[in-house]
Amino acid sequence: MSGAKLSSAGARLRTALLEERPLQVVGAINAFSARMAAATGFKALYLSGGGVAANSLGVPDLGISTMDDVLIDIRRITDACALPLLVDADTGWGGAFNIARTVKSFIKFGAAGMHIEDQVQSKRCGHRPGKEVVSREEMVDRVKAAVDARTDPDFVIMARTDALAVEGMEKTIERGAVGFDAIRANAAYSAEWRRIGSNWFARHPRPSGSI
Repeated sequence: MSGAKLSSAGARLRTALLEERPLQVVGAINAFSARMAAATGFKALYLSGGGVAANSLGVPDLGISTMDDVLIDIRRITDACALPLLVDADTGWGGAFNIARTVKSFIKFGAAGMHIEDQVQSKRCGHRPGKEVVSREEMVDRVKAAVDARTDPDFVIMARTDALAVEGMEKTIERGAVGFDAIRANAAYSAEWRRIGSNWFARHPRPSGSI
């Protein structure tokens, strides 16, 4: 844990990750479902891009929603519920400067962390066929831009890769090494997750008291 105030959303998410292993991060598509999650006993929330698209805009998850659409839902949820909120940032909505703006805006609106993915800008739901991913080098640049833009050092940056369905397991493991605070291999099953996760932890040993 860094020296940032425990009251920051990022710090609260890191505390939740230490106190509950594995941490159950429940999907919350709006402020009411967030409050229901808190009343039920969950310790952290997740806002997906598909949730914003379908439930707030009534459109499919095909890269139609904008950063501002997501920010509206972040603000509504964090205003109504104190649980830390992890947010789907899709591709960051552009290049390095756009990604930096996304990170700063998410922190300002109360998010605790985000994941950024390696799909092309014209992205689609990670569980649909026909996905395309950028190069590993561009994925590294996206994650680096996000990390460098943090105004809260405890804001969690998760790297998401959609390479499993496109490039296979070995390339997914290589891309998984890009993860900063955490990784997400999209559309992976339990055995695949164990292999990807064990490789990531082998490359990123966690000191005591970290996530």
